[in-house]
Amino acid sequence: MNTLSYKTVSANSATVNKEWVLVDADGQTLGRLSSIVAKLIRGKYKPNFTPHVDCGDNVVIINAEKIVLSGNKWKEKSYIRHTGYPGGQRSLTATEMFEKDPTRLIEKAVKGMLPKNILGAALYRNLYVYAGTEHKHAGQAPKAINLNDLL
Repeated sequence: MNTLSYKTVSANSATVNKEWVLVDADGQTLGRLSSIVAKLIRGKYKPNFTPHVDCGDNVVIINAEKIVLSGNKWKEKSYIRHTGYPGGQRSLTATEMFEKDPTRLIEKAVKGMLPKNILGAALYRNLYVYAGTEHKHAGQAPKAINLNDLL
């Protein structure tokens, strides 16, 4: 006789249902937006979440140029990289990076919240960030969601 009334169901690539989600970044704080988007991409809001499977949604973020940073982060937050050569450390402030490409702020923030392995690289490919309101994923009919409902 089987005494277990519940069975643990693990998702796999065949049983996962991936959706397209549209997020408007207008007036949203960078860190709060990024953490919610990282959970959406990872699939943590789904009941069949499985840690080792890409079971999250494809997320399209629009209005990246209207993102908000709190405090003095526009001037003091720095993004550091290294060229690979001796003395090759380079840094940009958030303002400088925003002027070059406003989508890169959100992309770097979300990428830092994903796992640092092959799965994280695959999950990162499910993120699409656009500076304006126009995006090229209208054919997928992304469902617009309000981030304040997920908090």
